[in-house]
Amino acid sequence: MAAGSTGRIGASLLAAGLSWFAAGPALAAPGSAPAAAPAASCRPQTHEGQAYTVCTVDLRRARVKLFWRGPDGLPYGSLSRLAGQQGDKLAFAMNAGMYDNGLGPVGLYVEDGRELKAANTANGPGNFHMKPNGVFYVAGDRAGVLETGRYLKAHPKAEFATQSGPMLVINNRIHPKISEDGPSQKIRNGVGVRPDGHMAVFAISEAPVSFGAFARLFRDDLGCPNALFLDGSVSSLYAPSLGRQDLSRPLGPLVGAVTK
Repeated sequence: MAAGSTGRIGASLLAAGLSWFAAGPALAAPGSAPAAAPAASCRPQTHEGQAYTVCTVDLRRARVKLFWRGPDGLPYGSLSRLAGQQGDKLAFAMNAGMYDNGLGPVGLYVEDGRELKAANTANGPGNFHMKPNGVFYVAGDRAGVLETGRYLKAHPKAEFATQSGPMLVINNRIHPKISEDGPSQKIRNGVGVRPDGHMAVFAISEAPVSFGAFARLFRDDLGCPNALFLDGSVSSLYAPSLGRQDLSRPLGPLVGAVTK
């Protein structure tokens, strides 16, 4: 996890919103069936007066994957490099959790069913160690967010998994150590899962927000009974449908939605 401000470019929220409105879903002709919602999509959203971009994925129709190293064995390090390698099948992507100076994950990391980094249950400083922390994982057409201890006991057959912290929402309750609106204000990103397990929901704030405000977004507006903080300050998004490709300092593991 890197600290400090992040240089970020891309379409402004207003521009993205106008673009989305102008190019919104076409009205169906009389008597025709309505167009199916896209399997993975991003849109602007406001909650408690704060602006966010929210990306949803239906895992029955698209895949959520984690990416750490490219074909050359080196960390991707940026959303632009990942997008260049994945091409048009990448619907969106963002940073996927905290990382060390070598751009490696600091906690559990599973990619294509292989555990490349073991779970980190140590105590320590910083957001990652604000217990309980948690794991976002994907298993087939379902995903989940579990406290780290529960994940290790359940041991789901995850194809992809990333550990980060703190948990934002735990069984519809805000993390007990997160104040309603604390002094820490950062651009943040995170992930939650809807109750049926088929819908993964990713969000990034467009301006600095508190942990409390970010947690309430997932619980009260996005319908996620469990949600996990991924990172702050370095939070970045690639969303071609919004004409957006954020620039930031080098990033560790990335998460993205790809077409099946």
